[in-house]
Amino acid sequence: MEKVRFVVPGEPTGKGRPRFRNTGKFQQAYTPEKTASYENLIKLQYQAQCGNWCYGKEDALGMLITAYKRIPASTSKRKLRMMLDRIIYPGKKPDFDNIGKICCDALNGIAFHDDAQIVDGRVVKLYAEQPRIEVEIWRLGQNG
Repeated sequence: MEKVRFVVPGEPTGKGRPRFRNTGKFQQAYTPEKTASYENLIKLQYQAQCGNWCYGKEDALGMLITAYKRIPASTSKRKLRMMLDRIIYPGKKPDFDNIGKICCDALNGIAFHDDAQIVDGRVVKLYAEQPRIEVEIWRLGQNG
């Protein structure tokens, strides 16, 4: 398979910063629960829609992540039309790099062996009436 595509329903979420807790003399880092659950949702949706497909270790990959944010309820009809026509873009959180990071981390070992294989990546943030993330991954060639 040269290209896979899947959709993760719901409001896009970015990768959260690690949290720390004291355990006696040491500090222990852990992943916030919201981040862990969203990574799990991405994994489950990938497996449900793409099966067990995994690119080879030598494959160089491209990835496009399109994050569709919910339109706020208080938006005027004029602004709503501009959001849907891609004149107004969501310049709010989550940051584009955190959206990319959570998707890549969730798919490590599932869609590809390591996210270092992604040599061409893009994250786009848009507004939509149905919030979701659409992910496309394709093979570009081989890593050298």
